[in-house]
Amino acid sequence: MSFPWLTTIGVVPLVGALVIMLLPKASTELAKRLAVVFSAIPLILVIAMALQFDADSTAEFQFVESHSWIRTFGISYSVGVDGISLVLIALSVILVPLVILAAWNDADDAMGSVKGYFALLLILETFMVGVFAATDVFLFYVFFEAMLIPVYFLIGRYGGPGRQYAAVKFLLYSLVGGLLMLAALIGLYVVSAQELGTGTFDFTTLTNLNIDPGTQKLLFLGFFIAFAIKAPLVPFHTWLPDAAAASTPGTAVLLVGVLDKVGTFGMIKLCLPIFPAASEFYAPVIIFLCVVGIIYGALLAIGQTDLKRLIAYTSISHFGFIGLGIFAMTTQGQSGSTFYMLNHGFSTGALFLIAGFLMTRRGSRLIADYGGVYRVAPVLAGLFLIAGLSSLSLPGLSSFVSEFLVLVGTFEKYTVAAVIATCGIVLAAIYILYLYQRTMTGPVKDGCEKMTDIKGREAFAIIPMLVLLVALGVYPKPVLDVINPAVDRVMLQTGQRDPEPAVRPLAESGAAKQEAQRVVGAVEGGAR
Repeated sequence: MSFPWLTTIGVVPLVGALVIMLLPKASTELAKRLAVVFSAIPLILVIAMALQFDADSTAEFQFVESHSWIRTFGISYSVGVDGISLVLIALSVILVPLVILAAWNDADDAMGSVKGYFALLLILETFMVGVFAATDVFLFYVFFEAMLIPVYFLIGRYGGPGRQYAAVKFLLYSLVGGLLMLAALIGLYVVSAQELGTGTFDFTTLTNLNIDPGTQKLLFLGFFIAFAIKAPLVPFHTWLPDAAAASTPGTAVLLVGVLDKVGTFGMIKLCLPIFPAASEFYAPVIIFLCVVGIIYGALLAIGQTDLKRLIAYTSISHFGFIGLGIFAMTTQGQSGSTFYMLNHGFSTGALFLIAGFLMTRRGSRLIADYGGVYRVAPVLAGLFLIAGLSSLSLPGLSSFVSEFLVLVGTFEKYTVAAVIATCGIVLAAIYILYLYQRTMTGPVKDGCEKMTDIKGREAFAIIPMLVLLVALGVYPKPVLDVINPAVDRVMLQTGQRDPEPAVRPLAESGAAKQEAQRVVGAVEGGAR
């Protein structure tokens, strides 16, 4: 029996959370250190597992584990990874220890138990790994819903002003989406039982079902709306700015950087392969919503006065790009979307954490209260600039690669949508550079003059993200080589093919062949 990589990666943070909760209440420093240790172990394990991942394998999933769970309903504990899920698991286990380092002082006894805060972060890590690794659709649903619990308490108990409203709103939106998904899941089980004689939730089996297109359209909506709420896509987005603004910066990083990716992950890994006909049918409408989201999110970001709400609205625009690439249904678009999920996690994560450092020093979320920060904290201002440039997809940073792939892949099928979406890049430059100008340049505002520069622990939490953004911008091939085979499999499962070039190469055209024959004949005649 092979080593249970995925189960071990998921269980270690859960054990860590239990250990932390058993500590005496006064052992806050020990709880933080243990949280770092128990979050670093999964990162080491994922690196070791990734080194053994075979990108050229013909198997749909690797590191597979399967154990019968609820035999009567064909439910099993089944996990495995392909290139898409491996990348997102890696994102999760990288961000959690960095968030813990950055969130060292995010919780205090006035909010609730300090050790409870870090235990919840570790529990959330377990659920994030589980949802990306699940190959049983019911197991996926269990992790999908279980994530709500730690996030609800992280927002509602440890957040700032408006935290209770934001936590309840997040929970209600997510529960409505979850109920729709559950109804569709039951319908999918019934359909599988009718076709196979016994119901199943096995992902591979479900992708091979011959589901009636009309039934597909109904079931697709249940899954898609749940994923669109989680992502979130316009018009299901309204919970995100409230939740991100009320959360601690660390919670906001995991909420926007990882949890929201569960929605887009579900679209590409469940909606498209299981409901190919419905995905193609609804694609134009979804493309339209994504384009609206790109422009709408960017315009609202420009007008924000709250630092965290601004970053939240930029994410709504970014998720429009991710959805656009997925439903363009081209290899370039879907590879770009998957790579975008990774890059967005790092760039937005860095922005939220740096915003948290600024708010800790100044005591305000209002953009108007900042100014001239580069004069008193030049390193902090420089790191903020790099993170911001990544968010606007500056060439040389990895977010540019993913956004370029999405737009090229979309242009092949939806030219008008791609052209309009490109305007989002211009708007991104406006909201990021305008934000930087207002907060970092100019005279030092009152209240900022005593602001300290970034410290060692804070730098250690931010710099790895920025290094990855630069490294993958210069050399994205290792990650794309992992993603591309999984995307090719999704394209095959959905019966999609990339469009043929509009203009064939000259050598392949009939006129070119006739001209070549005429020239050859003339040369041979002249030689004779």
